Amino acid sequence: MAKEKVKKEKPVNDHPNKIGIKEAAGYTVAEAGNMFNLTYISSYLKLFMTDVLKIAPAQAGIMFIISRLWDCINDPIWGAMVAKKPPKHDGKFRPYLKWVALPLGLSTILCFVPYHQLTSNTTILLIICYITYIFYGMMYTGMNIPFGSLASVITDDPNGRNLLSTFRSIGSGVGGAVVSLIAPFVIYSVKMVQDPATNEMVQAIDPVTNEVIKEADGNKMFIFGLLMGIFSIIAYFAGYKTTKERVPSEAEPNVDFKKTYLGLLKSRPFVTVALAGVLISGQLQFNSFNTYLYKNYFTNTSLGVLGTVCNYLPMVCLVLFTPKLSAKYGKKELCGKFSIIAAIASVALAVCANNQDIIDLINGTKGGIFPSWLFMLALLLIGFGYTFVSLTCWAVVMDVIDYQEYKTGIRNESAVYAVYTFSRKLGQTIADGAGLFLLQWAKYDSETAGNGFITANDTSKKIMFICTIIPAFVYTGVWLLMRFGYPLTKERLEPIYAFIREKREKAELEAAEA
Repeated sequence: MAKEKVKKEKPVNDHPNKIGIKEAAGYTVAEAGNMFNLTYISSYLKLFMTDVLKIAPAQAGIMFIISRLWDCINDPIWGAMVAKKPPKHDGKFRPYLKWVALPLGLSTILCFVPYHQLTSNTTILLIICYITYIFYGMMYTGMNIPFGSLASVITDDPNGRNLLSTFRSIGSGVGGAVVSLIAPFVIYSVKMVQDPATNEMVQAIDPVTNEVIKEADGNKMFIFGLLMGIFSIIAYFAGYKTTKERVPSEAEPNVDFKKTYLGLLKSRPFVTVALAGVLISGQLQFNSFNTYLYKNYFTNTSLGVLGTVCNYLPMVCLVLFTPKLSAKYGKKELCGKFSIIAAIASVALAVCANNQDIIDLINGTKGGIFPSWLFMLALLLIGFGYTFVSLTCWAVVMDVIDYQEYKTGIRNESAVYAVYTFSRKLGQTIADGAGLFLLQWAKYDSETAGNGFITANDTSKKIMFICTIIPAFVYTGVWLLMRFGYPLTKERLEPIYAFIREKREKAELEAAEA
């Protein structure tokens, strides 16, 4: 008797668009490529402008603000282009991973060309910075809107989306860590000064910390930017090859952007997420000012590496548990309860690090600086409290897209991501502009930084104030928004997921019958 073939039935709780680790890993690689560009630009372009090109902080701040004003036009244009373009054989959003990869990688490289070796005219150098940075911003938007939208069409399985958001955060962490951990060892050179006794060039030593003083090296910064641009291109193509669009997109999109955008402005979940995006992105950008803190207050550029470890270590420890915890307790619930830790730690740091009496009490001596180990401990606590916000933020945006479709019948991933991308850029603009103007207020001068810098004036103390008081307000704001503002609890999302799934199944059935 022939053996009967027994067909294994698919478990009833298996989602038809379920994805696995392999595809999530492909999405992760592309996000890592994204962060090669973004982290290097965000963390070190300001330093390149002020310390290598010798552009005044206030002028650099104006450049960042004006350049981002173009995004008011640029982001909606990209959103409309992406939304209206019909899907091809390889999908609606995936093709952008190969189309925009090369110009985006090139734009990163162009931002760090040592133009000061060609001209010393700061006006010409500033104009070049405007052109290259605006070009980078346009290409970044051209990649980020379709890349963010891609997650919502890879799968509509809530667990799969949690997985994608978690793995995107892993990619973000890995890509950011590559830059943050390696760059401090590559882009600096030891500062040499003339010994008045011998007239010989010797290493500059800070008289308070006894650390060797280092300064940004334009040639080394360009080489590192070149590598980041190349690696990002490779990562984008790898992401294109390993992902697939499962959720159907409209063959002939007919988008009413006026109705869509007005609907977003009336949506409490979206407005809350957009405001949180301003704060989250702004703080990520503002973290780059710690570069000035490590270089000028602690006079130890290697602390940038330790700071990165403190920021990302909690994420590494919790990343594998986040999808299951989110599925069990809800994303809003996790973010709201844990982000208060970041708020408390950042406020405590701002109070202690800017009070000389407290610093003296901690050190046991008078006139010292805030201990670097205690600063790192505060960063570790902030990173722990902020972890779930960071790991689930993209899944939260996908929930908002579903909510909008549930409430209005309109699904437009590109429009949502265009506005959300703009909100994040707005946060970056505020952070860069305000931070650079505050550096000007602190009387920062790259030429005198480090030469008895701490004892000569209070500039370094003002840098510490800048780098602690702003995060205290931001992390408190994120906690308030996620705890009390964002309304989509786990319970409220369940009927939304069911509605979306039923709508998809009905559309697939009608397409099959036709």
